[in-house]
Amino acid sequence: MKAHTKETQATMTPEKSLQFLKEGNIRFQNNLKANRNLIEQVTATRDGQFPFAIILSCIDSRVPAELVFDQGVGDIFSVRVAGNFINEDILGSMEFACKLAGTKLILVLGHTSCGAIKGACDDVKLGNLTKLVAKIRPAVEATPEPEDTSLRNSKNIDFVNKVAEKNVYLSLDNIRKESPILKEMEDNNEIMIVGAMYDVATGEVTFEDK
Repeated sequence: MKAHTKETQATMTPEKSLQFLKEGNIRFQNNLKANRNLIEQVTATRDGQFPFAIILSCIDSRVPAELVFDQGVGDIFSVRVAGNFINEDILGSMEFACKLAGTKLILVLGHTSCGAIKGACDDVKLGNLTKLVAKIRPAVEATPEPEDTSLRNSKNIDFVNKVAEKNVYLSLDNIRKESPILKEMEDNNEIMIVGAMYDVATGEVTFEDK
């Protein structure tokens, strides 16, 4: 498999880009890899890059986007922050990727057993982590069940995973609300904005219905 060129990137529709990631994750789950020479891709991309997707994911060491989706050098833009939330720097990166670099797909990838989500569930206070966790707290507050406050913490892994999923959807909403550029591109079918959850126990990515 060769690195993407301007010509091959131009053939990638949003739908085809999403399908590439789905197929890559299936290969990952089956311990298979596409036939690619990474050093050859390094050489091929030395003068430019033409990724088809930008993926916002958590810093969690168990969720490396290039591996989870079996992608090579120059295939995806990878943005990582604990809790995969949206801020103006990340939005700017997404706008660069889509409007200027030709990327066709934005994927927000949450995951099960997320430490940042657990911190938000427990409303952790620790240095700069306090402000980071505060950005995830809206997902906690937007998750109605369980109502019993004794169950709304990191010890309840089902609650943690529900909050993680809600956090993905809130991030998608924030992209559309806070970036008129990306919202217009989505409305014009130039890009697709999608959410998904990665299961750290199985390696499977579950995509929102599209």
